[in-house]
Order: sequence, then C-alpha cells, then structure tokens
Amino acid sequence: MFPISDDNPRLGTPMVTWSIIAVCVLVFFWQVSLGARGGEIAIFQFGMIPARLFGMADLDPALVAAPAWSTMFTSMFMHGGWLHLGFNMLFLWIFGDNVEDSMGHVRYLVFYLACGVAAALAQALVNPDSTIPMVGASGAISGVLGAYLLLHPHATVRTLIFLGLFVTMMHLPAMIVLGLWFVLQLVSAAIANSGEAGVAFWAHVGGFVAGMALVPLFKKNNVPLFQPPLYRPFQIERRRGPWG
Repeated sequence: MFPISDDNPRLGTPMVTWSIIAVCVLVFFWQVSLGARGGEIAIFQFGMIPARLFGMADLDPALVAAPAWSTMFTSMFMHGGWLHLGFNMLFLWIFGDNVEDSMGHVRYLVFYLACGVAAALAQALVNPDSTIPMVGASGAISGVLGAYLLLHPHATVRTLIFLGLFVTMMHLPAMIVLGLWFVLQLVSAAIANSGEAGVAFWAHVGGFVAGMALVPLFKKNNVPLFQPPLYRPFQIERRRGPWG
C-alpha cells in the first residue's frame, strides 16, 4: 500500500510546506556536494545523537558545529539518501497542504517543528545511550500525518496496492491508509533493535502521536476535526498486470 496523492482540495497556497520541501532538497544537495566522507561528518555534526543530547557522550571537539539541543531541529532537514528524501517529501507534498490550510502558515510551521522535536525525543528516550545520529524529516512529517488523520479521516487517498505482480490503484479513506501506516510503525518499532542503525520507527510513532495531540491546539477555531468525506471511498481507478 503506497499513497501517491489525495483528493482533498487545498484552500490556499501551502508556502510553508513547499518551503520545507525546498530546504530539505537544498540541504541534501549540500550533503551530496561534500562527498561520501564529508557527508558522513555532516550527519554527525548536525544529526541528533541521543547520548550527546542527554550528556552521556561527547562528540569529538573537532566535529562540534552546533549545540546538542539544536540538532533536534537541524536533523529534521537532513536525509540519508535519495529514497529517504524522496519518500519523505512525497508524503509531505500529499498531506501537508491541507494541514497547513487548517492552521495558517505560522502556526503550521511551529506545529511542524514541535512534532519533529517530539519525534526526536521519542527516539532518544527509547535508547538514550545510542551514539548513532538520527536524521530525516519523517518524524515531523509523521506529526503532519497524525493531524491529517484527525482533520480529514474520510478524505480519499489515491493508493497503489501491490498484489504480487499486479498493481491496483484505489481510492481509500485516509483513516485506513494512515491507520495502517501507524500500526506498521508500531509493529516495526516493537521488533526493531533500537541500538542498531536503521529506520527510526519510534520517531515515527512519537511524531504521529504528537501530531494528533497538538492539532486541536493549532488548528483554526473554525476548522472542525473529523471532516466529512468529499469523495466516494474504495473506488478502484485502474488495474494493471506486470506488463502494463
């Protein structure tokens, strides 16, 4: 199951969402320009390292480029590879505009950063002595997904369904797409070894929960939660075999 777009129309221009995407892309180009070794050093300099954040380990003084607390912010604009960047930006592109509509630009930016910090803390608290840097916007974007779920649970999401060699495009309610996504993060977090490098599943869980908890505080007063559906769910758009 892979979302590619939603049918929820935006009301305004999502300037903050687009700006975040632009900054993440530019930062990644900067990382790539440093070369393999330089990019690795940058991740240690600006990535969130739990043991450093909690004062349990010190970074080599030659690598220190930012206070430990600030890496909770810098880390959410860095990525570990093209796929990491691409998937994160796609999810933000699909779901961010409607959440920004519901809050306004300034409150949405504060909300996004708050969810990113909550996600970083969730991952760090699970394994506080870890010296593995965490980077990526997925924790903050998880907060956007949590907010979208409460705001637009009935909105339809165009989703690719993979059935072996066959691919089906369906319109599914956001509550199904995002609900299953969150369950997958929970299960993956429960079975993953948090002491090893890999996907920061607890950051996804923490960001999603933070988004759900914060959206009532950040949304505009005239914007309701649990908005009704605009489109008929479960519509099959097309079905393709392995050769098109």
